[in-house]
Amino acid sequence: MTSEITLFVNPTAGRGRGARAAQPAASALRAAGFSVRTVLGENARDALTRARAAVAAGTGALVAVGGDGMAGLALQAVAGTDTPLGLVAVGTGNDFARSLGLPVRDPAAAGRVVAGALKEGRLRDIDLGRVGGTWFGTVLASGFDSRVNDRGNRMRWPTGRFKYDLAMLAELAAFKPFPYRITLDDGEVREIEATLVAVGNGSSYGGGMQICADADLTDGLFDITVVGACGRASLLRVFPQVYKGTHLSHPMVSTYRAAKVELAAEGITGYADGEPLGPLPLVAECVRGAVRVAGP
Repeated sequence: MTSEITLFVNPTAGRGRGARAAQPAASALRAAGFSVRTVLGENARDALTRARAAVAAGTGALVAVGGDGMAGLALQAVAGTDTPLGLVAVGTGNDFARSLGLPVRDPAAAGRVVAGALKEGRLRDIDLGRVGGTWFGTVLASGFDSRVNDRGNRMRWPTGRFKYDLAMLAELAAFKPFPYRITLDDGEVREIEATLVAVGNGSSYGGGMQICADADLTDGLFDITVVGACGRASLLRVFPQVYKGTHLSHPMVSTYRAAKVELAAEGITGYADGEPLGPLPLVAECVRGAVRVAGP
């Protein structure tokens, strides 16, 4: 592996934590003997173009500094290649970094872990989800939670995470289950009323909500969590259990495992790694060993 490492930085992540995190991360990599080149972009498209160019030019690793959005962008550059991915997670959710056992919101510590893994060859291949030409590392979300995202993204005020809390309250006020058609790779079609359907390559989304708590990044399968039809009161009772993953044993929750799944529901947007994929229907497939990561 070449000693030149590309630092892929989102300066706006975590209200400016991305810019501040770049320096200690770069220092940790240089202390381990690596030469560091920093890639910034004028926007997401430009940043991805630059990251892909670095991978094509043979960079020793791509180390993304930012949140889950930046990690997701980095995946588009390294998936399907032999270039290792490192993460210095300083965003709001940081679910992908957590799933890899990496430090979060501690750029110096994360930089040291990634640098040590690269230097010592502690690399492993993990699965990714893919919808069309888009890769994701954590969860494809649809249903109530994606409706909250839709509403929050339309709101100009307030800013920050609070607007999504308000969006959740608004969606709860108008809440009703959605008719879904779910087709797994066994070919059986399941037509159900569901509150949400989450397709997990990783176990969590939303900053630690263990929606697909038993997901394994190396088994070649998605864990699919279906929260069935329920009222507002039931949803509010079950919701806190998601943070510990204990919701999976609730009678209104069903789980499946599959390497491929098609989700169809009217008026529902799919989100993966917190970013919109587009309206359902969507087909997701789990690709075994699609990316090489540096970490514990």
